[in-house]
Parts: sequence; C-alpha cells; structure tokens
Amino acid sequence: MSFPKQRDIEVPLLRAIEQLGGEAEPRDVYPLVAEYFPELTEDDREQRLESSPSTRKWWNLVQWARQTLVEAGQIDGSVRGIWKLTDVGRKRLGSSDATPERAGQEEVSLRDLSNASRDAVKARLLEEMKSLTPTAFERFCMELLEQLGYKSVSVTSRGADGGVDGFGDFRQGAVSIKSAFQAKRWTSNPVGRPEIDKLRGAIQGDYDHGVFITTSRFSRDAEAASYKKGAITILLLDGEAIADLMVDRGIGVTREPVYLYDIDVNFFEFDDEDV
Repeated sequence: MSFPKQRDIEVPLLRAIEQLGGEAEPRDVYPLVAEYFPELTEDDREQRLESSPSTRKWWNLVQWARQTLVEAGQIDGSVRGIWKLTDVGRKRLGSSDATPERAGQEEVSLRDLSNASRDAVKARLLEEMKSLTPTAFERFCMELLEQLGYKSVSVTSRGADGGVDGFGDFRQGAVSIKSAFQAKRWTSNPVGRPEIDKLRGAIQGDYDHGVFITTSRFSRDAEAASYKKGAITILLLDGEAIADLMVDRGIGVTREPVYLYDIDVNFFEFDDEDV
C-alpha cells in the first residue's frame, strides 16, 4: 500500500495526543494515530525500513511528523519519552479545518527536503545524547572517537580517572599522538574555561593532546582557552559539532535513498557497565 504522507499525519497525531489526555508515551500514540487511516493493515504497521530492519516504517513516519510539530511549537519535545500537546497545538486543532497552512510552500526542492531532514536528525541526535546516563555517555564518546579514527580507545575506571574519562591514540598522518578525553553530558549550562584548564592540568606530562566532549556548548572563554601557545591543545566538541560529525560521517545515522537521513536507534544502546 501507499503510506500516508507526513503532512497528513500531523493533525491525527495531535488529535491522538489530545484523546490521551494531552500527553502520552509514544507507544500509546502510534496505534491511535493508525486508527485515522483504516487502510493501514496490521502488516503495514509492522513493515520495517529496508535500511534499518529494527525500525517500523509506520513508527518512523509518525516520529517525523512529531518532529515537524515540535519545531512548529505544537508538541512539547522537552521531556524524553513524553509527547505533550502545547497551547499552539490545541489552537491548531480548534481551527476551522485543522490543516497546516502551506500556501506558497508546495514547491519544495530535494535540497530543501535534505536540509530539513538533516536538521531534524541533528535535533534527534542531541536528544539521544542528552538522554544517556553519564557512564553510557562516556562509552558513546569512546565509540565516537573510534569512528573518527582514534586507536586503542579506552574508558578509565570509575572513581580513578584523575579528571580524565578516557584515552587513546590520535592519528595525524603517520604520527600517533597520545590523547585523553573528558566527557560532560550537560543539558543546559555551557562549559567554561575552568573545565578546560582542569583537563589540561590533568593530562599535562602524560598526554600530548586533549579532547573535551559535551552535549552542551562552550563559553567564549573556554573556546579561547582551548589553544595556548606552548601548551597542550584541547579539541572542543559540543553537541552541535558532534551531531554534524555524526551526520557527515554516517555515525549512528542511516541515510534513506537520495536525500533522507534517519537515526540508527541501535547505536544508542549503551549500558552502565564499566569497560
């Protein structure tokens, strides 16, 4: 069958959340939205993406519709695992036709779709990173660095890291540089200069390079302190930079034919066991 278009799912999705009391877990929303499309069979609902067999195509379509509504301010996406209707969403449902205003927007290029897909996936990647436990985030950082070409990457033992969460060999051409990393899964406050100075002090004499990885962002002072003449350079990777790297390198991301990206949900299945 031909699945409904994403824009046709938006209003049923809002109505489904409204029926569930204004907020609900995704697993309760998917079947309720499907009821608005009686042509969908049980087999249709269970159909998987060819590029990601673990992902149901129907769920993926609803997730994309949800992301569009989050960006439009009609669904509150601030709490992981809860889809909540906003006042803007309720207002849309109360409109005369409850359909999106698309005047002048019908002509959409593949570049527009690609950019929209990329932005949506980056937002979802940040959500996934911020939802990890601190230990799982360290393991995520280890995997990320390995995917970026680091060798022999390890996470330090819990409680004995001395300000360093992990280390490995950073390859620069034929040269191998001993590098250490610090992982901070912060959701709001920016990383300041003191944190950069602490990492540099912790690795001085043992390592030749440092990487500071955070889901948040860096202050201007932190950025300025990352490079000091005659001192160890600290590479800064914030949430936006990590998401860009993952999309560009295909790390934890699958790419649909032609222009669409999607999340590889299995990539984020990190546990809390120490390495």
